[in-house]
Amino acid sequence: MANAYHCPVELTVDVVGGKWRVVILAHLKEGVHRYGELRRRMPGISEKMLSQRLRELEGDGLVARCDLGTVPPHVEYRLTEEGRSLEPVLQALYDWGAARAARTGTPIEQA
Repeated sequence: MANAYHCPVELTVDVVGGKWRVVILAHLKEGVHRYGELRRRMPGISEKMLSQRLRELEGDGLVARCDLGTVPPHVEYRLTEEGRSLEPVLQALYDWGAARAARTGTPIEQA
């Protein structure tokens, strides 16, 4: 049986909640990325955590993993159609964070 939610935001946070899930989705919103590219863009995440979060997002139907079957391995990650439906939400979070950083003088380091 599915979880019982009492508010749509509760469901949203259950699916995309957590710092790294939203950040991964935001990077994939920009386009297809390989694992190493995602790792470089998020220097604060461990390899284990990135792998785990990517598997979870894939399991939730938000991210597609494409193994091109090459040697060395070439695996790409992209948003699914369901994941792309989050693009306006991810953009709003990005815009709010950028505006907040500007208002408070918080530096944003680009990886």
